[in-house]
Amino acid sequence: MDFGRFPIISILEDMLEVPEEQHEKSRNTPSRAYMRDQKAMAATPADVVEHPDAYAFVVDMPGIKGDEIKVQVENDNVLVVSGERKRENKENEGVKFVRMERRMGKFMRKFQLPENADLEKISACCNDGVLKVTVAKLPPPEPKKPKTIQVQVA
Repeated sequence: MDFGRFPIISILEDMLEVPEEQHEKSRNTPSRAYMRDQKAMAATPADVVEHPDAYAFVVDMPGIKGDEIKVQVENDNVLVVSGERKRENKENEGVKFVRMERRMGKFMRKFQLPENADLEKISACCNDGVLKVTVAKLPPPEPKKPKTIQVQVA
């Protein structure tokens, strides 16, 4: 559907001072940042394991040092693992890459944390290129005990 045919859209674009190149773009096209984040998330496989007392998020991070990985909690319930894998700068005389297959650049994964996740007890450990983030579970709420009311004798 071409929105340019509707006069109200043209009026709104003029009021908002939308640049001319924006007129040509489809209004349903995702932004570059969104596409970059989607590619970074798709290229970062992970396993999520539920234990009786915790959740474990296991992410393969070959060739990345632990201090290059960022683990955060956003919006009180989203675990975010991110970082960047950089290409080694080996520019020796006469050396050239014949094939480059390893993925370089930013990576990111987001995980929705369950309601019983204890945000105060989160730990992360990177060993042999595998990141393991452990999120402890909150203890289950205790069931309410019935309240006994003393009957007065009149």
